[in-house]
Amino acid sequence: MKRESFSTPELIILLEMAGFASLQVWQTPGIKGKLDWYYAVSNNRMPAKYLLCRRVAVENIGPNITEEELWKIHEEAADEFAKLRREILDGDISFKELEAQKPNFLDVKVALVKRMLRRCNFCRWNCRVDRAAGRKHGTCQLESESRVSSYFHHMGEELPIRGTRGSGTIFFTSCNMRCVFCQNADISHDKGSGVVFTPQALAWAMWQLRMEGCHNINLVGGEPTIHLHTIVEAISMLKFFREVVPEALDVKADAYYPYPLDPRNAYYEGEFNTPILWNSNMYMSGETMKILKELVDIWLPDFKFGNNRCAVHLSRTPWYFETVAENHKTIYDWGEDIVIRHLVMPGHVECCTKPVLEWIAENMPDTPVNIMDQYHPDCYCNPADPRYDKRYSDMARHPTREEIIESYRIAKKLGINFEEITFEKSLRGIRI
Repeated sequence: MKRESFSTPELIILLEMAGFASLQVWQTPGIKGKLDWYYAVSNNRMPAKYLLCRRVAVENIGPNITEEELWKIHEEAADEFAKLRREILDGDISFKELEAQKPNFLDVKVALVKRMLRRCNFCRWNCRVDRAAGRKHGTCQLESESRVSSYFHHMGEELPIRGTRGSGTIFFTSCNMRCVFCQNADISHDKGSGVVFTPQALAWAMWQLRMEGCHNINLVGGEPTIHLHTIVEAISMLKFFREVVPEALDVKADAYYPYPLDPRNAYYEGEFNTPILWNSNMYMSGETMKILKELVDIWLPDFKFGNNRCAVHLSRTPWYFETVAENHKTIYDWGEDIVIRHLVMPGHVECCTKPVLEWIAENMPDTPVNIMDQYHPDCYCNPADPRYDKRYSDMARHPTREEIIESYRIAKKLGINFEEITFEKSLRGIRI
């Protein structure tokens, strides 16, 4: 038998691809069993959802069609998508038997988000301003342009997300919340920061990160929700690119590192394949949730506040708890792959951490949760920052060790699935 030989770069790529699949975290039923779809897509054993969307044919969607008619077509296509995905999972049909359609389900989603932009209802604020015209601004203060602060291989995410070669993270600017302790305030609170990205530039950056070996495309910010129109159109453009989009490289934070481009990192039945990860504050509208359902392969949502009083005081965000809770529950009811993040804040264990964990235990049992201990005073809560506001002086400290351990105790008592995800980045063996 002839032994196949590989060059050193090829061997490194193969070993790192195998390394991700063999990580110990995937031997844990509480993780692997909850992230099966993401694991399969990331390892190119299943097609990403957007590839299935291309296989769902729709009737002609001309310029004169109403938004109501578009949503009707979307609903019918979603049913067809669910059926197709189930057949793929059950092995009743082979992906290679399916041909891309035109127009398809992705085209409907692109058409809808462009309509939504003209009376923006991407998030719960429901501002209804015409962002395409740009004459009035809503809460996010954005018009139709999307800006990206940076994109790179992120090695600081949860282990199933970052793996061995990083999460392909794209940081959008601006946000629909105004957290006074925001650790990304330089991009979240400044709508003019970053570089303007067209949908094509964004699609190319996604392609580049995945071709370099990233295990997913991690859409974050700021907040990705307010850039929904750009993101959905970019996803519709994902393919194997031949030409560089030079403007995207201006914000490639790890451009100095020579990651080789290799199609084996992103190859499924001849097509470009990557899981889409939605890393969000989840303060989004029901319409946005419907758009994302057939595009997002794994959700990484934040559930920060346990009541609306704290959300208004610390984030100027009304209707927080009911909005975020409903969106989390919707994802769970859909049976989606999800890892929840909760940040422990100083002085907020009883009012925020405890009720959030109690809600998760009751409504989303066994869902992987990362109880994060990385809060530090920033922005309006940092006495060394020119923006410091004395009204938030109680937030101008780190959580105590006792507050962190108490949060773990609450989670343990409630039966939350948190230890594998949380302690991987914290002190293992801590007594709770």
